[in-house]
Amino acid sequence: MNDQKERPAMALGIYKKGQGYYTRLCTTIAYAALIAMGAWWVSRQFSGVDFGFPSVYASAGAAVIVLTVFGLIGYWLIGRRPKTVDFLVATEGEMKKVNWSTRREVIGSTFIVLVISFMIALLCAAFDLVFAWFFTLIDVLEPTV
Repeated sequence: MNDQKERPAMALGIYKKGQGYYTRLCTTIAYAALIAMGAWWVSRQFSGVDFGFPSVYASAGAAVIVLTVFGLIGYWLIGRRPKTVDFLVATEGEMKKVNWSTRREVIGSTFIVLVISFMIALLCAAFDLVFAWFFTLIDVLEPTV
């Protein structure tokens, strides 16, 4: 008797279709943009190359091959592979638990960061002037005019 559980054969459908929708959507959009840039780059590499026929065919063919191959890989990773899909579903679940800051809190925090950064910059400039004066006084630096 076989101790391993047999998985039912799945059609070409999406694994856990209703779960992790927005995470999968954003991942798919980013992946599609990456593939599109790669296909554009590959098509540019083949433009102007002489294969005995117009280079536009080689350029377009290379772009279609890149789009097809990496599109299928993306479909498999984002829509069909259980480990990846479970990770994306869990990510969306965790993002729903995040306590997002209000607009007022973000503006206040940004103001504090800017003020403290400005104060640190002034402190660094003051120390720079003091050290420059000190090292000029002991003749390590030449005086600037």
